[in-house]
Amino acid sequence: MLKVHSARKALLFAVALLGILFVSVQLFKGKSTSLDEMLKKVPQLYGNNEKEDLFSELVRDRKNSESGKEQKNEIGAKGLAALGFTYKRQDEETEMIKKLSEMTQKLVDDQEKRINRLEKERQGLERQLERLRRPSDELSLREKLSFLYPFDPNAKFPGYIWQSWKYGLNDERFGDEYSKCQSKWPGKNPGFVHEIFNDDTSSAFIHFLYLNVPDVTEAFDALPNAVLKVEFFRYLILYAKGGVWADIDTYPVRPIPNWIPENVEPSELGMIIGVDYDVEGEASEDWRNTRARKFQFATGVMQAKPGHPILREVIAAITEETLQKKRIHQLQLPESGRDIALMEWTGEGVFTDISLRFFNDYVLSGVFSKVTWKDFHELEVPKLVSDVLVMPKKALMSPFMENFDDNEDESDPMVMVRHRHAKIYKESW
Repeated sequence: MLKVHSARKALLFAVALLGILFVSVQLFKGKSTSLDEMLKKVPQLYGNNEKEDLFSELVRDRKNSESGKEQKNEIGAKGLAALGFTYKRQDEETEMIKKLSEMTQKLVDDQEKRINRLEKERQGLERQLERLRRPSDELSLREKLSFLYPFDPNAKFPGYIWQSWKYGLNDERFGDEYSKCQSKWPGKNPGFVHEIFNDDTSSAFIHFLYLNVPDVTEAFDALPNAVLKVEFFRYLILYAKGGVWADIDTYPVRPIPNWIPENVEPSELGMIIGVDYDVEGEASEDWRNTRARKFQFATGVMQAKPGHPILREVIAAITEETLQKKRIHQLQLPESGRDIALMEWTGEGVFTDISLRFFNDYVLSGVFSKVTWKDFHELEVPKLVSDVLVMPKKALMSPFMENFDDNEDESDPMVMVRHRHAKIYKESW
């Protein structure tokens, strides 16, 4: 590159020298008294457009010299630079290269953004297709549920906290005591998605999630009572999305990740449930007047991975029971014993029966020994059966303490959640 540049300079110098000699000879011979005319003839010796432009510029420079010495010197310097150097052209080329580089980089950046946007749109379409994929009509109810929301035992617990109340959070009827409780769930669990549904939004969400299982949506709509729908809703939302269900009158004492003991790997778990009632530990009560079973698992607080078989079986059982009641026109709850009827239909009764049935189905649970309620009687520490971690009653169902500071300074490390046990569903009978 250096050699080419030097050769070019030498050539330009030679051209300038020949031009000066030509002018001198013409003046000496006296053939022209006009310097302008002689300068115009110089480019004809070479027939080069580039040189012609340079000498034409010299002619213009000379004509403009009368405007003053300063201007003359400036133009003369420009003419010499044009003859001997290419700085200006190099600057222009450099500027052009810079602009081309900027344009190229902009095109690359735009293309990258376009590719990222298309990838996000593709992923969104895949998720929508996944939701909208339709199981065959020939499949049974349980097969349709498994098809839509298959269970992955190696998946992590999703970071969701689900709650429901008949009033919206901004409604003044929500209740201060419940508002304080619900606010503690996201406060104790930063990073979790916390959603509170009301009757309308829960219905819309279930119709969206179970669009392709019409038996489920029909059963949900057929339930005659808002309490029954809330009970059904908790299983449906956990089965489809996973996460934690918490009744609106519960208060978290410890963060959700702390529920799992150190000697248990989270990857081993599919559900976390707690004991609700243990009659032999509360022998003074006549359990038949207050409970559907003398031993019950709780439904007020539980955690699950999507598609867990226990939830699938609970959903199928409630759906079949509800549609059967609809066919024989017996959907209304009885006037007396509504608590127990509720537990049998959508509550702790049916949940306990199906959980114990799961433990004793070795194909589903992998447990070969017989499991009964006595295996959880007077439970003091968490117990892992199959992929279900069963918590003692005090872990998830301890009585509520009105003084929130006492909850913050909880002395018993086994207490994870406190429950007001307000039986708020009675307000919706």
